[in-house]
Amino acid sequence: MSSMAVFRLIFLVVFLGWLVVWIMLPTKLYKNTWTPKLNSKLNSTYFSGQGTNLLLLSCPMMFIAALGCIYLHAKKQQRSSYSKSVVTSNRLSFLRRPALVMAPLGTVTAMELAFAAMFIALLIWSLGNYVYVSFGHLHIHKQGEKVWQTKFRTVSLRLGYVGNICWAFLFFPVTRGSSILPLVGLTSESSIKYHIWLGHLSMILFAAHTVGFVMYWAVTHQMALMLEWSRTWVSNVAGEIAAVLALAMWVTSSYRIRRKMFEVFFYTHQLYILYIVFYVLHVGAAYFCMILPGIFLFAIDRYMRFLQSQRRARLDSARLLPCGSVELTFSKSPGLYYNPTSILFLNVPSISKLQWHPFTITSSCKMDQDKLSVAVKRLGNWSQKLCQEISSSVDRLEVSVEGPYGPNSSHFLRHEQLVLVSGGSGIAPFISIIREIMFESTKPNYQAPRVLLVCAFKNSADLAMLDLLLPINDTPANISQLQLQIEAYITREEEQPIADNQKLLQTIWFKPNQLDSPICAFLGQNNWLWLGAIIASSFIMFLLILGIVTRYYIYPIDHNTEEIYHFSFFVLWDMFLLCACIFLASSAVFLFRKKEHATEGKQIQNLEVPTPTPSPGSWFRNADRELESLPHRSLVQATKVHFCARPDLKRILFDCKASDVGVLACGPRKMRHEVAKICSSGMADNLHFESISFNW
Repeated sequence: MSSMAVFRLIFLVVFLGWLVVWIMLPTKLYKNTWTPKLNSKLNSTYFSGQGTNLLLLSCPMMFIAALGCIYLHAKKQQRSSYSKSVVTSNRLSFLRRPALVMAPLGTVTAMELAFAAMFIALLIWSLGNYVYVSFGHLHIHKQGEKVWQTKFRTVSLRLGYVGNICWAFLFFPVTRGSSILPLVGLTSESSIKYHIWLGHLSMILFAAHTVGFVMYWAVTHQMALMLEWSRTWVSNVAGEIAAVLALAMWVTSSYRIRRKMFEVFFYTHQLYILYIVFYVLHVGAAYFCMILPGIFLFAIDRYMRFLQSQRRARLDSARLLPCGSVELTFSKSPGLYYNPTSILFLNVPSISKLQWHPFTITSSCKMDQDKLSVAVKRLGNWSQKLCQEISSSVDRLEVSVEGPYGPNSSHFLRHEQLVLVSGGSGIAPFISIIREIMFESTKPNYQAPRVLLVCAFKNSADLAMLDLLLPINDTPANISQLQLQIEAYITREEEQPIADNQKLLQTIWFKPNQLDSPICAFLGQNNWLWLGAIIASSFIMFLLILGIVTRYYIYPIDHNTEEIYHFSFFVLWDMFLLCACIFLASSAVFLFRKKEHATEGKQIQNLEVPTPTPSPGSWFRNADRELESLPHRSLVQATKVHFCARPDLKRILFDCKASDVGVLACGPRKMRHEVAKICSSGMADNLHFESISFNW
């Protein structure tokens, strides 16, 4: 058995053991038999009532996260052949086929559907067992209380318990530099929908929990309990504040608001910090330990992103396209590695100091070893202000970045043929894929996949997006070796208009500044071992200091009765120590790595560049120019433009006769769903669908 197989076996055993605990948690066996034995051994003077949950529900996932970093580092060092990837892919390809295509769920694969069904089954199992066990030992909370009222309160309480299960998984998908998601082939970007599903599910359960208790207090004439902040039990006030904050985030996170009023969604969602604080104050320290891993790993990721964002990125140039889009090119450290379809988060303080927006990386780190480019489409208010500021002849633009984030492998290279279907700005991730294949095609004895790019635009001016297929500098690739076919569809124009000489493709160069630095790799797939060191050291430090504080400060006061020391103070200690340990461990690693990057950054010379000057017009819009005089003639000749037409996706896909065709779609939801339905129709077994969506 290979070392990698041993790693995977350990992950499987630990994860299944963790799931077994969740399954057994609501049962009578766990409550009456396991709990007394576990508490007597684990709830010591060092951890009070948190010991059992720390060991059974916190430690397993933290262990997987830390060990996963070592596994991912070792996997990165290996050079696996593409042939092996194809075999593995074909064996499990049926699980990745779309099984359900509908709004608002989107495209759901068979594997996702199976896991979703199992998760719902876990929630139903937990609620059923909680209610069954509780009904067997009803506790009357008020003299004269009727049995149905007690049962109603019990059901309301257990709904909150089940909602806590959703919280245990809620933060894993939004941890961008996660070491857990890559273990199952996921990225944070592709997992956002799981966060949305879990968020809706938890809010439904918590809303029922909250409304149920308010109704119970009303019918039993105990409305005064809404203002209670108990010293020895949960705080009702904290729960109500958490419910109000959650409701505000829930309402403003609807798809329509996210798309039409992103600022409202963004700023309201920043309430998550207060929501976590009051939620944890409400549930208490023991239940906080149940959901600790997700919050702990998210806090590490969030703090590391904060540290990275304090550095100003060196913006070298901007390409202004006639369609209004812009490509920003940054300097990067040669050691920064990322895969195609990755994204980079940008913050421009002169526009907004708080807003961060994700943009698709269009460059290839293999082709452009010291440059990184992103495409920005002029759509919302923020991007419009950015384009206006760049066009105003500024010689420097302050930009902070977070990332890049993306997949851990170029899995699309395993296919015999690639069909890339895009709509509008959805072409951006495919630019990086094509650039990557351009570079790979220069390698001897390498069989690059055939590429068919099907792109739909509203106006012919948007054809300028195809200019981004080649970087600003001369590409080292021999494009003639690339089997590339581009089918471009213009949906709102019947013929190509006369070229507008006032709208030329323009390249603006920015003056270098000593305060700016190249984008460097701090964590994630570039530094898995350092991330593992942070996770392990901060969590061990948390356990040690928590044990010391509990044993030598809290225990002399409370003596493990949990009736003398304030109930909320236990949680405040947990949250404070969590933040302090993450701060110490992450800051130490960041400062150490910063010195290395500072030395590396000095090797990148600050070259004086020309003042902003216009470049020749788009070579796609000026079709009458002599192609022989252009270095892009191979790419132009591979492009066919269809006016006043939409692509017949069914015909295009069914005409692909290769045995292994990878179909990637990015663009409007309706278009992605149409492609997914065609690939899942069962009429073509050679089509393997993958959706790329950034519609949060």
